[in-house]
Amino acid sequence: MLERYGWSEVLQRQFASYAQAGLLPARVIIQQRSSYFVASEAGELSATLSGKFAHNALDGDYPVAGDWVAIAERTGEGTAIIHQVLPRNGIFTRRAAGPGAPRGQVIAANVDVALLVASLNADLSSRRFERYLSAAWQGGVDPVIVLTKCDMCENASSAIAEIEAVAFGVPVLAVSALSGEGMQSLAAHLHPGKTAALLGSSGVGKSTLVNALCGRTVMKTHAIRAGDDLGRHTTTHRELVLLPNGALILDTPGMRELGLWDADSGVSSTFRDIEEHASACRFTDCRHGSEPGCAVRAALASGTLDASRWNSFIKLQRELAFQERKTNPIARAEERKVWLRRHKNYRAEKKFRDRNE
Repeated sequence: MLERYGWSEVLQRQFASYAQAGLLPARVIIQQRSSYFVASEAGELSATLSGKFAHNALDGDYPVAGDWVAIAERTGEGTAIIHQVLPRNGIFTRRAAGPGAPRGQVIAANVDVALLVASLNADLSSRRFERYLSAAWQGGVDPVIVLTKCDMCENASSAIAEIEAVAFGVPVLAVSALSGEGMQSLAAHLHPGKTAALLGSSGVGKSTLVNALCGRTVMKTHAIRAGDDLGRHTTTHRELVLLPNGALILDTPGMRELGLWDADSGVSSTFRDIEEHASACRFTDCRHGSEPGCAVRAALASGTLDASRWNSFIKLQRELAFQERKTNPIARAEERKVWLRRHKNYRAEKKFRDRNE
């Protein structure tokens, strides 16, 4: 059972201390709020958190679908207690929505491939993919862009070209779960024992893809709405599904928005064309404004660098900087010093002007 869900020798070594404590390894296959289903050598079990773990866990420490956990089985009851989460590899994280202090929210853990899904028939945005790609690269997950419902798009080639322009070598697949077009290319990225996570907005056809890959209905789906060609939100929990070829696919609820969390290196990877231009600037601390020898401004003027892509890069950089200031007291203090210095300079300049008028 464990090997079917991706258990490895590396995980076995990491689990050694828990095994000595009499705990068993398991993988979270369904996550619904604070309740879980896990796959273990004892079969699939309903699981809850131990009181100690729930009390001591920080934001981001709680189990999510895809996590490997240490459990104590309640023999004969079909239930278990989760005592610990094993170290994660390959995570997809976003900034948690809602009020309160900013924090990261782990959407999927121990993922090998991030299938970034959008629909070709409505609401396709290259800007949104820049965010998804940044989050994937930051988490150490290989991204694959999947454009669904290609059978419903009259001009798919131009839409695909728009996304390829920001993908920079990341595979871009146009598929239709209904007609089967492109599904073989998608299946080529799904390997036995490896985990792929479906990530995207509501109604883009993620659950339909799971059903098509399984060859049977395992996830609920609804027909698209007649008014706007959008699918309807059906998935309300995260579930890890074992495919017939031995690969694992994680279906997730649709995300209305994706706020980046601690994604500096991910943004750099996504916008490596801009990073290359910036490295050619005359000054290493160039702010890409009026400085002489700015390669970024030159690329914008010549059309080598698209202005909308540059604006998107600046927007994400500001978003990350704002997030850093809110969470890092040192960064907040430095920002305050900058504003105090600017205000002091402004008052000195005004005083000089007034004296010479």
